[in-house]
Amino acid sequence: MFGIVRPCSHRLGESLKAQWMAHLCGLCLALRGDHGQFARVVTNYDGLLVSVLTEAQRNGADGRRRTAGPCPLRGMRTASVAQGEGARLAAAVSLVLASAKVRDHVTDGDGLLARRPVALAARRIAVSWGKAGARTGLDVGFDTAVLVDAVDRQAGIESLAGAGTPILTVTEPTETATAAAFAHTAVLAGRPGNAVPLAEAGRLFGRLAHLLDAVEDQAADAAAGAWNPLTATGTSLAEARRLADDALHGIRLALREVAWAPGALAARRNADGKLAHQLLVHELRRSVDRAFGVSSCGHAAADTGATAAFGPPQHGGPYTPQGPQAPGNPYGGNPFGGEPPRPGRRGFWSGCAVAAGLCCTCQVCCADEFEGPWSRQRREGWCSNCDCDCCDCCDGCECCECCSCCDCGL
Repeated sequence: MFGIVRPCSHRLGESLKAQWMAHLCGLCLALRGDHGQFARVVTNYDGLLVSVLTEAQRNGADGRRRTAGPCPLRGMRTASVAQGEGARLAAAVSLVLASAKVRDHVTDGDGLLARRPVALAARRIAVSWGKAGARTGLDVGFDTAVLVDAVDRQAGIESLAGAGTPILTVTEPTETATAAAFAHTAVLAGRPGNAVPLAEAGRLFGRLAHLLDAVEDQAADAAAGAWNPLTATGTSLAEARRLADDALHGIRLALREVAWAPGALAARRNADGKLAHQLLVHELRRSVDRAFGVSSCGHAAADTGATAAFGPPQHGGPYTPQGPQAPGNPYGGNPFGGEPPRPGRRGFWSGCAVAAGLCCTCQVCCADEFEGPWSRQRREGWCSNCDCDCCDCCDGCECCECCSCCDCGL
């Protein structure tokens, strides 16, 4: 999965977390239902925004749910998932953009794609995804040609961009593509009056996606000698941050003009409306902070991080046996050799086997809890870690309702 909006389950709270997972699983299952199992690999966090926006504008969104069977990505639990045109539009957009991304990597000869047989196979997959996305888009009345055109123009713009070229010239194709996808959610929801503000929100979201990707990749691109929009145009990080902050403000203003389904503003009964605001206002701002390196994970400090929570025993860690007489050692054995581990704790190799199983079933990242492969202690899934300091969102305020401490009205 990929995307710039990666919400924290602690900030979302149980209600909004359930809504978010319903849309994420709905996108995944829409891809599988229309295009087969392999298409599910293009499931992404940003794509589900299209599904969220569609349902947030509709009346009776709760009727567009179904119960899905057990899935390894949910720790083998059933779940209520979103279905319908919003999920299918999200699937179409995800397929077309993933197709373009694969074609771009093939053209650049990145990694294994530099090998001709691999490149040929990847190109076939990209063509298949592009056609599949176009079919699904047609089914929901969305012409994916606008996405394909944006991707094709991107390569030409990048080839001509140089020092002094406005960075917004480079981000324009991405802005156009996301504006079209966001605006079409108003059509699907039967609220054409929302198309203009949602197109503006989508345009600015596309700008942010392009800018944050450039910021996060700039150092790696420089080391690899790859093209980066900030480096190529001579845009400073300070200017990129200014543009990002302006885009955040613009998205917030645009969302105020959207007519959500009844209950989103006054009674707070529209969970999708609250989720849309949470993702596009609060979480998107945190994505910007994260990209520019001004935020940290509050839970990681207390949790000793993902490596301690999952990886094999490390010398010096809180769960590391360092000998039978080591102070504070509850196990009295070293799994790397010498005395065998005490009953109840797995040895090194058996732990490796369990760790492989946890990775293959994605329980490490997606399950709320899983059993540590070596220690057998309960661990939180990686996606449960976050940088929040309060029960829901609210940027550190003392409340427990997501948006009651801001002026958004949700």
